Amino acid sequence: MSKQEKINKIEELSRKLSFLREQKEKLDAEARELAEKRNKLNMEFKALQAEILKLKKARDEINARVRELKQQKSQIKTEIAKKIMELKNLKNEIEILAKKKPPKSFNTLRKEIEGIEWRIQTTPLDLQEEKQLVEKVKQLESQLNIHRKIEQLSQKKLETKAELKALEARAKLLHEKIVGEAEKSQKIHEERLKKIEEAKKLKTEADNIHQLFLQIREKTKPFQEEMGKILEEIRKLKGEILAEEEAERKKSEESLLEEIEKRAKEKLRRGEKLTWEEFKAIAGKGIA
Repeated sequence: MSKQEKINKIEELSRKLSFLREQKEKLDAEARELAEKRNKLNMEFKALQAEILKLKKARDEINARVRELKQQKSQIKTEIAKKIMELKNLKNEIEILAKKKPPKSFNTLRKEIEGIEWRIQTTPLDLQEEKQLVEKVKQLESQLNIHRKIEQLSQKKLETKAELKALEARAKLLHEKIVGEAEKSQKIHEERLKKIEEAKKLKTEADNIHQLFLQIREKTKPFQEEMGKILEEIRKLKGEILAEEEAERKKSEESLLEEIEKRAKEKLRRGEKLTWEEFKAIAGKGIA
C-alpha cells in the first residue's frame, strides 16, 4: 500500500471512528440520563424508607401506650369486680339484718335505755327489780346495735358505690384513651402501608431503569471495541507512514551527502576552497 493509499485509509478510518464516537456518545448520553433517573428514584426510595421507619417507631410507641392503658384498665376491672362483690355482700348483710330490725326506731330505743338507766341510778330498787331492768337494757342495746350495724353497713354501701362509680369513670376514660390511641395507630399503620407500596413501586421502577442502563452499557461495548480496533489500525498506519518518511528522509540526506562529497572531491582536485558542509562531508570519510 502506497503512502497516499495509507493516508486515504486513515481518513476513511477517522470518518468511521467519528461516526462510531457519535453513536457511542448518544448511547452514553442516554445511559447518563437513565442513571440520573435511577439515582433520583433510589434517593426517593431511601427517603421513603426513612419515613416508613419513622412511622413504625411512632406506631410502636402508641402500641406500647395502648398496652399500658389496657393493663391499667384490666387492673381497674378487677377492682370493679371486687367492689361489685363487696356491694353484693353488703346488700345481703343489710337484708339479713333488716329482717331482724326491731319495730322501734333508733331514737325510741335510745330514749328507753336512757330512761331505764336514769331510773336505776335515781330510784331505790330491790335486787330483783334492778336485775330485770339491767336485762331489759341489754335487750334494748341488742336491738339498738342492729340499727347501728344497719347504719354502718348502709354507709359502707354508699362509700363503696361512690368508689365503684369512680372506678367505672376511670375505666371509661381509659377506654376512650385506648380507642383514641388505637385510631391513631391504625391511621399511622395505613399511612405506613401506603408508603411501603410507594417504596415498592419506586424500587421496581429504579430496578427496571437500571436494567435499561445495563443494556445500553452493553450496547456500547461493540462500539468501544470497534473504536479500539480502528484506533490501533490508525496508529499502525501512521507508524508505517512515519517509518517510510524517516526512510525517505535518510535516503534524501544520504543522496545530498554523496552529492556534497562528490563536489568537495572535485574542488580538492582543482585546489579550490571547501565550504563547511563540504569539509564535514569528506572529513567523516577520512579524506581531508
